[in-house]
Amino acid sequence: MIIVTGGAGFIGSNLVARLEALGEADIVVCDRLREGTKWRNIAKHVLEDIVSPDAILDYIDTHRDRITCVFHMGAISSTTATDGDLVVRTNVDLSMALWRACARFGIPFIYASSAATYGDGAQGFLDSNDIDTLRALRPLNLYGWSKWLFDSWVLRSVARGDAAPPAWAGLRFFNVFGPNEYHKGSMQSLVSKIIAGHKPGQPVMLFKSHRDGIAHGDQRRDFIYVDDVVSVMLWLKESGKTAGILNLGTGVARSFHDLAVAAVRATGEEPKIDYVDMPESIRGAYQYYTCADMTRLRRLGYNQDFTDLETGVHTYVTSYLLHEDPYR
Repeated sequence: MIIVTGGAGFIGSNLVARLEALGEADIVVCDRLREGTKWRNIAKHVLEDIVSPDAILDYIDTHRDRITCVFHMGAISSTTATDGDLVVRTNVDLSMALWRACARFGIPFIYASSAATYGDGAQGFLDSNDIDTLRALRPLNLYGWSKWLFDSWVLRSVARGDAAPPAWAGLRFFNVFGPNEYHKGSMQSLVSKIIAGHKPGQPVMLFKSHRDGIAHGDQRRDFIYVDDVVSVMLWLKESGKTAGILNLGTGVARSFHDLAVAAVRATGEEPKIDYVDMPESIRGAYQYYTCADMTRLRRLGYNQDFTDLETGVHTYVTSYLLHEDPYR
């Protein structure tokens, strides 16, 4: 049995799809479906069970002898979240409880951290697992801080010699894009937003740069296709290694202009790009550059190539976004 928390969400549902394709029969999704279309992310897959986050600890206790791994993808992931108490309960308290349960019952644990822990990138993007290096990071929003807080707790707990899962990894996802992100609203990737709002012949609107030396549209991110994220997670599970906190990007920073061009060209058009002012409300917390240092993952032995931006965007647009049923 494999448990995927956040299994009806974006990355979690793509992991569920791959697990089922590989022949895993007992997949348990822990999530809240609420109202809306989130349920469609898992509608094509046969599941062992769907469990509320409120009941997951008892579920693990009851089924502990059958569980081979817990993938903890569940979180409040909105970078504009403002309810600090709710975010801490969801992103920190539950994560601690799941860590302790996996340590108690000897279950491997792979969890979602975030590149948002790096803040504006002034300290670099090195996943060193050094507590002092982590302490120097300054996340720019509540979501990033909650991920930083749990990473800090994990590293301090391990340094003290407290009980830990037999194998574990915390993955700092960079800018992931791909199918099944449609329920995320404003937090969807730019690829999804462009295709949803694009009209033939009309320009794509990108934010202007409000920083000297950076051209409009040249704000850069480490964009990674969701299939690559899933491949790394499954490799970690199969390797049985304790990998620590790991970056998960491609190691290449590309511009939003590049992303927009790739998205429009995937529809068969030549792109037109215009620029608008960035809202004042987000300028102070805006990241102008992210790029994962992938040295540690490569040293652990992961040697698969990552999908280049144009290929990933083309696959996403032509295989999902342009179809009536865009779900995996």
